[in-house]
Amino acid sequence: MMAHVITLYGKPGCHLCDDARAVIERVAAELGVPWEERDITASPEDLAKYGEMIPVTLIDGVQHDFWRVDETRLRKALEGS
Repeated sequence: MMAHVITLYGKPGCHLCDDARAVIERVAAELGVPWEERDITASPEDLAKYGEMIPVTLIDGVQHDFWRVDETRLRKALEGS
């Protein structure tokens, strides 16, 4: 199985980001996949790119989801099925 990294782009006070974080934390822990979170307000480039779409989930640097994280879809992408 290929090693993956999940990146969550969000910002403080975003309830959808909180929901996405919960799904990512659960799936990442169960599958042993590392993940990181980036605050778009810390970067003008990230804010311009993702400001209207947060939360945005990337797998290995490639956009996977935005607005909501579908747990089943995330698992399938990480498991390679």
